[in-house]
Amino acid sequence: MFGILLVDKPLGLTSHDVVSRVRRTFGTKRVGHAGTLDPLASGVLVVAVGPATRFLQYHNLDPKEYVSTFRFGSATQTDDAEGEILETRPVPADLGHLVCETLPQYRGSITQLPPLYSAVKKAGKPLYAYARQGQEVDRDPRRVFIYSFTDETAQESQSPDRIFRIQCSGGTYIRSLARDLGESVGTLAHVVSLVRNRVGPFTLDQAIPLDQIQPTHLLPLRETLAPLPMVPLTETQILMVRQGRTLRLSTPLAAPTVAFLDSEEQVFAIARHTPLGYQPECVIPAIAEHETV
Repeated sequence: MFGILLVDKPLGLTSHDVVSRVRRTFGTKRVGHAGTLDPLASGVLVVAVGPATRFLQYHNLDPKEYVSTFRFGSATQTDDAEGEILETRPVPADLGHLVCETLPQYRGSITQLPPLYSAVKKAGKPLYAYARQGQEVDRDPRRVFIYSFTDETAQESQSPDRIFRIQCSGGTYIRSLARDLGESVGTLAHVVSLVRNRVGPFTLDQAIPLDQIQPTHLLPLRETLAPLPMVPLTETQILMVRQGRTLRLSTPLAAPTVAFLDSEEQVFAIARHTPLGYQPECVIPAIAEHETV
């Protein structure tokens, strides 16, 4: 069997922990995920099972939406509540007003440094590995895009905790946003809670709690790869695609990438347009074709 799972990741588990549990539940090692969530975070995690792991790259996974609570006045080792507090500073009395004035500079295309404790690699080694050894390494800035960043806390609130709703591109670190925003308003900040509500078209209300996941929850690629054009093929065309041959379609399409459907109207291949036709890039072997859900 293969397909896509929308998992509601619980607090306290890594994304790899989720993959391990799905492997045990489905009895297969071929499980992967898109868009890592830290143990402190919960919410939507897109998981692929079986040959569907090869198709994750073709899914629309942006933007991502988070609801996060930032605590102002202190910085931690990990930029979230799991780390040791490193420093504290007074919280401005007009924090809400300062946040309102500052947020526009964090919308659109911005540059951010990933947290010291993150999976971003430097010289082939994740940053957290250096951090755990007490080593300081230069971090390369990353360009990300923030579609929206709003403060959902009453501006006059005197609490050091403020709730934000953020829509952003993949690769964005919410912990970095908290750290940088804190410094911009004259204090410090870190993340104390984080929920991912959306990944591309996939929403939290579609996600299944990890302890309830069953094979019946697998979504077929035909559903999850939309809006890619779905092109049904004849048996002869299916064989050509499985042989890796370029396919000319009788009705030309404007789309640069299409999904090919087999005789059971299930996705079995992704192809990209070339001057000679559509060249297969990713194909599910015939032996797995009838295992789809």
